Amino acid sequence: MFTPSSLGVALLMMITSAVCWGSWANTYKGVKAYRFELFYWDYALGIFLISLALAFTMGSTGNDAASFLNNVRAADGANIFNALIGGALFNLANLLLVAAIDMAGLAVAFPIAIGIALVVGVVLSYALQPRGNAAFLAFGVACALVAVILDGKAYGNLAVAGRSISRKSVITCVVSGVLMGLWAPFMTHAMTRGNPLGPYSAAVFLTLGALLSCFLWNIYFMKCPLVGEPVSFSGLFRGPASGHLLGLLGGVIWGIGTVFNLVAANFTGVAISYAIGQSAPMVAALWGILAWKEFDNAGSRAKAYLALMFIFYGLAIFLVARANG
Repeated sequence: MFTPSSLGVALLMMITSAVCWGSWANTYKGVKAYRFELFYWDYALGIFLISLALAFTMGSTGNDAASFLNNVRAADGANIFNALIGGALFNLANLLLVAAIDMAGLAVAFPIAIGIALVVGVVLSYALQPRGNAAFLAFGVACALVAVILDGKAYGNLAVAGRSISRKSVITCVVSGVLMGLWAPFMTHAMTRGNPLGPYSAAVFLTLGALLSCFLWNIYFMKCPLVGEPVSFSGLFRGPASGHLLGLLGGVIWGIGTVFNLVAANFTGVAISYAIGQSAPMVAALWGILAWKEFDNAGSRAKAYLALMFIFYGLAIFLVARANG
């Protein structure tokens, strides 16, 4: 299977991961008059299909013990189960994140939710696999927390510009972030204990867990939505072709980022790879501010908070990356 041969290659894969994770939600923003609960079925299918495709290509170069199918045969059942649980937790967190994007926008939902996820995921992953400088990781986590607070302050200042803000959206972001941080430790366990899963196998079972859990989480949100009225499966089949295609594309983008992140983790450790991938909020915030104009006419104070948020996120990522040095 393909794995990075140097820190430079691993870092490039982690940066690609961050760009993918921070960009996939644009596909949902580009959908018109199509509920996120329906969009999400295509998205979940997309993440599984691209993970499977990469496992049978990049993950199957050579016929050694590390190749995809051989690794699946040799892996402990407990590790496969952990990856499936990690996928189910991720899926619930991601559904809440998409709901928060619907309510508050990319530039708010991503930094708050994923900033909290960075803190939870790095701390728990490091506890399971202590690789990297603990002091740098701690300072990086602290900077991420400050960035989350600053983004929340920027969102609160939208009210000054006469824009509506929602306490419910912030609560949704926080719950999403805590849950989003929990899937990384499950993946750390699956990839480091006993007969572990390789990165490609782990991605396949992670995304399979996410897809299967849609029949629990997504059906619940269709019946008891956070935004709007309940929706039925008939809306999925009546949905626009563009909605289905954008949902699949969003899943493919996220899936590529996830596989690259897990492959890079083979070189750097899960805590560091996960943390650098979680610089995705800066990417998503830039999309929200520049492409979707979510903070136009928001006032100088909100923009100052956003600028400081970018600085502290940048510091967080620098410190976490430096932890590998």
